[in-house]
Amino acid sequence: MSVFLGIDVGTTAIKLGVIEENQLLYTNDHPIETSGDEIVKYQDANQILTVLQEGLMTIPLELRRRITKLGISTAMHSLMPEDDSGQIFIWSDLQAAGVIEQFKQVKKATAKHFYQLTGTPIHAMSPFAKLLYFQQAEKYPAGLHWSGLKEVLMKYFTGETVLDYSTASATGLFDLRKKQWSHEILTYLGMHEEQLARLVDTNQTFALLPSVAELFGFSSELQVVIGASDGTLAAYASYYATGRRASLTIGTSGAVRQITTDNQLDADKQNFCYYLNGELKVSGAPSNNGGIILAWAAQQLAVDPLDFYASVPNLLMETKIGSNGLRFWPYLNGERAPYWDNEIKGGFYDLTLQHTRSDLLRSVIEGVLLNIRRLVQLVAKNEDLSVSGGFFQTPALAQLAATVFGTVCYYAPENEPIFGLYYLLEQPELVKKEQQQVFFPDSLQQAAYQHLAEHYFD
Repeated sequence: MSVFLGIDVGTTAIKLGVIEENQLLYTNDHPIETSGDEIVKYQDANQILTVLQEGLMTIPLELRRRITKLGISTAMHSLMPEDDSGQIFIWSDLQAAGVIEQFKQVKKATAKHFYQLTGTPIHAMSPFAKLLYFQQAEKYPAGLHWSGLKEVLMKYFTGETVLDYSTASATGLFDLRKKQWSHEILTYLGMHEEQLARLVDTNQTFALLPSVAELFGFSSELQVVIGASDGTLAAYASYYATGRRASLTIGTSGAVRQITTDNQLDADKQNFCYYLNGELKVSGAPSNNGGIILAWAAQQLAVDPLDFYASVPNLLMETKIGSNGLRFWPYLNGERAPYWDNEIKGGFYDLTLQHTRSDLLRSVIEGVLLNIRRLVQLVAKNEDLSVSGGFFQTPALAQLAATVFGTVCYYAPENEPIFGLYYLLEQPELVKKEQQQVFFPDSLQQAAYQHLAEHYFD
């Protein structure tokens, strides 16, 4: 009997899940830290491995001994110079912001071509942008080897520096059609393929290092499967379980995604299109401003930050749609889709002395959702959504999201990367439907929000 261990390393936590016959036997989250400042954002590879080791040790030994397969999901867009610093620059690192903006303006045809080759938007989040900046700033030796979070984990478990097509397809260096590093892009950067990890498909298996097996009490026969990126796996989880192709995740950030069989690219809208497996891609649009904006509002505006989410139902009942004419643009963290602008700013608009604390808080929630509504319209217009992420664990927020988007939202714990990993690698037969909460739009409120959305960001 197969017992599957999923490891999902995101930007804020490492999530572990042990699954047998579609049942989650064990799960736990372990926070990880991001260092740097407003521009530089990185994580420490050694700290991530330490937290991972501690997390694996929390799994009961008897259960660890039964695990037969281990799969890995990681956040996209990470980049690590192999210079012993252990610094893994993450998607929110903005060192390349100025350089990539200049590249887009001065080399418009090249930027468009590179986007169409890779499916990765031309933005400071991508390893391509970071490498272009590092090259121009001469921060690292020309022949240095580069890797990322997935490579760090694969080397730890297997001793091999390898990367899956899915995670590679979010680097801006991967030819989506040829399924290989783009010789043209690497040449533009003055790099060679040997400076990057060897590429394999998302279902490629490897042997576990004996030392790792001994440390954790794993079977020496345990298979390590390289897996894919967290965003593509979150989309696949709900698709496999329900057949719904459209999904939305709102965690710290947000993304609307669509499962597709072809390369869906639009050079003007700059949607992403990433590899999942030999048959499927995941296209979509990301936002920088999800739960991180609500966390800011809770800390800065709420009477009791710790009670903010519990107070949301009452807040929404006591205030009016449109927050008494107050608008909030949620771009406190720059923005990716639809602007792809690191310099865009947010704030309150039409604020008067008559507005209350409750109006401010409601307008923040509405601003976040109305911004994501535009991405829903772009990627999954008139489609039901499978939803995931911490935002939807508050039912009142999930209900409001369904109403603002004007679409039915299905929330289930299985709409997460670890279950996406399990479904992708095990292809289990699903004998029962997932336990899900269904949120239907309120038709009267939906009409009000549709009217509000028309000029909200004018």
